[in-house]
Amino acid sequence: MKMSRLYVIAGMIGAAALSRALPHPPNFAPMNAMALFAGAYLADRKTFAIIVPLLAMLLSDTLLHILTGWGFHADMWIVYGTIAIITVLGFRLQNEQNGEQRSTAKLIGFSVLASVLFFIVTNALPFAVHGMYGMYPRTWDGLIACFVAAIPFFQNALLGDLVFTAVLFGGFALAQRTVPSLRAELTA
Repeated sequence: MKMSRLYVIAGMIGAAALSRALPHPPNFAPMNAMALFAGAYLADRKTFAIIVPLLAMLLSDTLLHILTGWGFHADMWIVYGTIAIITVLGFRLQNEQNGEQRSTAKLIGFSVLASVLFFIVTNALPFAVHGMYGMYPRTWDGLIACFVAAIPFFQNALLGDLVFTAVLFGGFALAQRTVPSLRAELTA
């Protein structure tokens, strides 16, 4: 991978992460889109693909903590772990090796899948580990109540994932058309 291409991809992920510090609706965030984007475009460097969105998250969480006092919480390991899993899911979006085109429908499908995965994992694991800090009884009904209470946040998360997926993938596709050095060399 050409270094300028690598820097642009990492820079786009970093910029998306920093956008978390801008005013936005609750849970309208770039995290899952960043992970899919890193997985799709850095898949030839799998470890690097996982580290870049996690590092961007860490930097943006640190900035949020400095600016607002929030950004870190006890269940961050669940959030970061889920981001890593979504990055691995993004490996399936890599298209340069076969020269095939990534379809809009496939991107939408993966973005929705990432949203659903993040929603399930980041609600079920805290519930299983510590009962969501006593907010719900540790029963089947408590788990259902936990998920029902999270639905309004899921709507913004889903919309944010779709918007940021379009911005990252669409922005980079446009950049590749206008800057030839950003195009990947196809391997036969």
